[in-house]
Amino acid sequence: MERRARILYVEDDQTLSFVTRDNLSQKGYLIDFCEDGATALTMSLAAQYDLCILDVMLPKMDGFTLAQKIREKDHEIPIIFLTARSGKDDRILGLSLGADDYIVKPYSIEELILKIEVFLKRSKITPRQERIHPVIRLGCLTFDPGNQLLTDGDKQHPFTQRETELFMLLYDNRNSIVKREEILQKVWGNDHFFSSRSMDVFISRLRKYLKAESGLKIENIHNVGYRLKSLLDQPGQRL
Repeated sequence: MERRARILYVEDDQTLSFVTRDNLSQKGYLIDFCEDGATALTMSLAAQYDLCILDVMLPKMDGFTLAQKIREKDHEIPIIFLTARSGKDDRILGLSLGADDYIVKPYSIEELILKIEVFLKRSKITPRQERIHPVIRLGCLTFDPGNQLLTDGDKQHPFTQRETELFMLLYDNRNSIVKREEILQKVWGNDHFFSSRSMDVFISRLRKYLKAESGLKIENIHNVGYRLKSLLDQPGQRL
């Protein structure tokens, strides 16, 4: 019997939260709910969740700060922001802090459920330690896809689930151009404008992680896509 997904939902709007919780519960999700960021942080440290839904404007601790602290404990859990702030800068900030998606209020329950299903389908609600992937050597770097961890000497950089999916797509097609449309469909599940901007933010983060290895470079092919250029003698040799 498949385990029911457990979701941490943080929202200070009582009316909206009641409707959202009711609909998500009807879909079979286990919902742990609270109304402020500080309580949510305590809950996130005490339990294991499959996904987080966070309002941005929260009392005691805002959603952006909460997401950063959750990421310190669990670098791969999907995080969806809910907010009435629709500005581009706010969205980019949320993504740069490690969010997987960003939904602007008012939103439809159907849209939220669809996004939840996409993220849970990717993680398959299976214990993460049971997923086995070969480790990849990239010059002075080592990447462990199963644990979503990039190692640079004594430094470690945890990857989110989406960062891992994006990097592995580029790695598996290294020295070849991967079109923007292909990346968006395979990693984001759509080719919407906001997903395209999100992809650019994630590419910037990957470049930052890889900068220690001069033999690796993510190239932007204008209006076409991206290419992971490898100048290593034995590029991406699997251990």
